[in-house]
Amino acid sequence: MQNAQGNPNTTMSNIDNAAPLTQARLTLPFQQADEVSDALMELGALAVSLEDAHADTEEEQPLFGEPGMEPETVAWDSNHVIALFRNREEAKQLFAELPDGMVNLAEVEFTDVPQEDWVRLTQSQFDPIPITDKLWIVPSWHEPQHIDDRINLVLDPGLAFGTGSHPTTNLCLRWLCQHSLQGLQVLDYGCGSGILGIAALKLGAQSAVGVDIDPQAVTSTEYNSSRNGVSMPCGLPDYELAKSQFPVVVANILSNPLKLLAPSLCAHVQNGGHLVLSGVLARQADEVCQHYAQWMHIEVWAEKDGWVCLHGQKLAA
Repeated sequence: MQNAQGNPNTTMSNIDNAAPLTQARLTLPFQQADEVSDALMELGALAVSLEDAHADTEEEQPLFGEPGMEPETVAWDSNHVIALFRNREEAKQLFAELPDGMVNLAEVEFTDVPQEDWVRLTQSQFDPIPITDKLWIVPSWHEPQHIDDRINLVLDPGLAFGTGSHPTTNLCLRWLCQHSLQGLQVLDYGCGSGILGIAALKLGAQSAVGVDIDPQAVTSTEYNSSRNGVSMPCGLPDYELAKSQFPVVVANILSNPLKLLAPSLCAHVQNGGHLVLSGVLARQADEVCQHYAQWMHIEVWAEKDGWVCLHGQKLAA
């Protein structure tokens, strides 16, 4: 679940690697924050990102939408604008060049940050992730270990949600590992990076289809499936290949959209098929299970770090 947008991918050449950089931070409502971030990039900031000003609090605002209910603006109400500059003098100069009134009375906090090898630092935070002894998620900068029958899924952290490190993704992957998928078709609804569908294919599924409301997720899924040597067609919610029933349907989203999608997700499960849901906090499990009861019986399959994975099997009417 990413909390940053904007353009952090800026070439940082011609910089004194020994000198500290300067970070500027201010808090603005979305429209202003978006305008300020664009303006700073155009003026020459090294990088600018937006973050939810209420992240990691009870007021944190998750961003999601569902078919027919997509948010008009994917944005937080209150944003931290965080910009990086070569030095403090440049930072203050570029802020002074912003149009009058763009930041209003927002206070800008300047801090020096040590210069580092940013790419190497980012990569060092992501080591191979063992899901089970059989399945590992391996960033591309690590050498996969071909031990026994280990399956390596090559996946880099990126814009689309789903790298295997979050408990919800981990739980879904564990379910896939512990159930025979040989010859089955899988629907990965809300596919993000495509990790669940790709894992299903590498675990023996005959085919997997991805669906997401975010075009970036579709692009990420296509890229990740290609680099893992599998074919996983993916599209937006009206994708023709997803308009059928499947022996296995997985959806790792959030509790509210899962409730909204209940009739649709259950309709995608063929008789005798399995529905696997995650993105649900343990305290939300009973409510979600009760909501699904009119279509399918589901229950908690496993729990990890306060999150649960729900599972149900569709019985013939």
